[in-house]
Order: sequence, then C-alpha cells, then structure tokens
Amino acid sequence: MTSNLTDVATAIEQAAERLHGIVASTPLERHPRLSDLTGAQVWLKREDLQPVRSYKMRGAYNFISQLDDAQRAAGVVTASAGNHAQGVAYACATLGIRGRIHLPSGTQRQKRERIAAIGGEWVEAVLGGATYDEVFGAALDDAASSGATLVPAFDDPRIIAGQGTVVREVMQQLGRAPDVVVLPVGGGGLLAGTVAWLRTHHPQTRIVGVEPAGSANVAAALAAGGPVTLEAIDTFVDGASVRRAGDHTTAVVIEGRPELVAEPEGSVCREMLALYQSDGIIAEPAGALAAAALARGTVVVEPGQDVVCVLSGGNNDVSRYAEVVERALVHEGRKHYFLVDFPQEPGALRQFLDEVLGPDDDISLFEYVKRSNREVGPALVGIELARADDLGGLLARMEEAPPKIEKIDSESPLFRFLL
Repeated sequence: MTSNLTDVATAIEQAAERLHGIVASTPLERHPRLSDLTGAQVWLKREDLQPVRSYKMRGAYNFISQLDDAQRAAGVVTASAGNHAQGVAYACATLGIRGRIHLPSGTQRQKRERIAAIGGEWVEAVLGGATYDEVFGAALDDAASSGATLVPAFDDPRIIAGQGTVVREVMQQLGRAPDVVVLPVGGGGLLAGTVAWLRTHHPQTRIVGVEPAGSANVAAALAAGGPVTLEAIDTFVDGASVRRAGDHTTAVVIEGRPELVAEPEGSVCREMLALYQSDGIIAEPAGALAAAALARGTVVVEPGQDVVCVLSGGNNDVSRYAEVVERALVHEGRKHYFLVDFPQEPGALRQFLDEVLGPDDDISLFEYVKRSNREVGPALVGIELARADDLGGLLARMEEAPPKIEKIDSESPLFRFLL
C-alpha cells in the first residue's frame, strides 16, 4: 500500500472535529525529573487522563462514528489487549452500538472490569488466545460470520487519523513545534498519525518511536521494507506487544522515516516505579515506554530542547507491581539468583550467611529441598544487593565458599520460571 502524508494529515484535522467534546484535551505538563535528567525541557502528554485512561478512544471513536446506519445496526467486533477495547467500549456506549471484544486470556482483571464498566450493556467481552494476534484471528472469524464491522486496533486510516489528534493537540497546547517528540510504539497507529501530522506541518521536529525490546515489530518492518511476523515476543508490555506491524501504519512510517529505538522491559519497570514513587503517576508498561527511553538515555536530547514525551496509558493492575519491582531490580543488577548445594549438616546455612553474604546483602528467596539419602541438598537462593557493583565481591566470596554455587544467568531457560 502507498501512503500520502498530506492526505493523512487532512484526515487528522477531520478526526479532531469529530472528537471535539468527546475526548478530553489532556494536560501537557512540564516534567521536572525527566527535565533534570536530560537537561531538556521535557513535557509529558498525559493521555493516561482520558476517560478510558489511554489515547485509544481517539481512534476507536473516529472509526465507529463514521459507520453508516446498516453497519451500526450490525454492530462491531474487535480484538485488543485492553486499551483499544476500552476505547471501543466507550464509543459503543456513547453511540449506542453493540460490540463484541475479543481479549487475550491473560488480560488483567483491572482492564476486564474497566471494559465492562465503560461499555455496560452495549459490549460483550470474549476471552481466548494467548496473544493479541491470536485473538485478532478470532475477531476476524467473528466479523465474517456475524456481519459485524471489524474495528482494527491500529491498522486502518480512520484509526491512524484518530490517534494523530494527540500530536495536533500538543501543538495547540505548547504554542510552537517541539524539537523532539518521543512516543511509545505497538502496532504503529499512534506513530503513523504523529509522523503524518508532523512531516506535513512541522517537518523539522525529530520523531522517536520507542518499542519494547521484546516485540520490536515496526523496526523489523522498516528493515524488511514491509510488515513481517516476529517468531516470538515478550508480552510483558502488553499494550505494545504485537507480532506484526500493520500494512497501513507501515506505509505511513516508511514514508515519514522516524527514528526507532528499543527499550528493555526491565528499564520500563524501573521507570514505572519512578513515575509512581517520585511523580505520583500510575503508568502501565506501554505508558512508561517513552519516558523510560528518556530516563535511561536510549533517546539522547540536547540541553534546552523542547521534548514532548507521550504517556500513553495508565491502566495498570496493582497486582502487577510485585513483578514490576522484580524486573526492575534484575535490570539494575541488584537482584540475582543462585543454585546452592548445601551440605546436609547443622550450621551450613549459618556458614553461608556469615561467610558469603555481604553486610548489605539480603536474601529475598530461599527454597530448599532436603534429600534424606544425599550428602547435599539443593536450594534456590535469591539475593538482593544494595548496589549493583557489590556483585563482584559476592561472586568472589562464593568462589571461596564450601558449597557448590551456580549463578542462574538471565538468558537461561530456568530464569523464565523466576520472572
């Protein structure tokens, strides 16, 4: 498919008119912590403060509001990891159109409950499939058999135009073109809308899309000259974990050529905690993607520049924070796991504590299996360090210790059972 950026930019203008009074004009706030870290003037675009806590309602409403009477009567169907689903639910309830929403089986309870609360009697949620791509196939089958209109999560010109209203709104609020815009990337709808608008109206603005390192599908599409299907993805950043970029989104992105970077999931967790603890902002993993890239220095900006960072969503289940903390500690080099063969004799654990652990080290996990017919018993030990550079001393003491100790590398298949 070919794209014309000017045509997409015009569609964004039209979408803004449809969305007026429907979506919130979310705040654009100067962010002191990221500004201090980078030396730039960093502005957060708070799309987490939309009625559905993400920008996704922009594209969903822009699409559904353009259906004709027959299509509205037949209803809509969609697939989503959660945020697009809430956008569709909001549009269905607002416009009085029935919808079915296919969700991955692992979708957080918080998101499922929000979908039900927003959509009310107008929507039905259907759980099934492990990833977005699997439930998208189910949604396609549903649309074909029922006659309902499929509402894509990102791969449609109407969706792209709706998402593009985010950056148009930024321009109005800031009163000038920013030097840099940094935004999260999943399937590419927000990125495509941003690229089309800025390349048409403010081509000098630098655009940086941030993908999760475990599902960098848009970068793969650019490298191949078209969408490709990733063999495996890490689904932790669920709002941006997509195996294949869209045809429409890829066409726009190829024409506009933004920068793309990949951010490790552990870095995203670290920024989620910083946003929560330092700034009082609840961000989901995808929502923290762009901020994480700025905080870690993956995206380098110049002192004094105006940098807009899109915080795309705040639908995060509080029960996930234990995993968020764990991943952040591992990423920082402060959490490590070991297999220890303890001698099955009195005092073995005390000797380990006295001779191996440093004064600021803490055992965060200890799982021991006693074998009555063996001289040693294996234990899985998690150790949290006060500082990442304490690891060298810990490993040196382990080399001298009597038990056989094996460090579990983060690339080991065994590590997947820990995170």
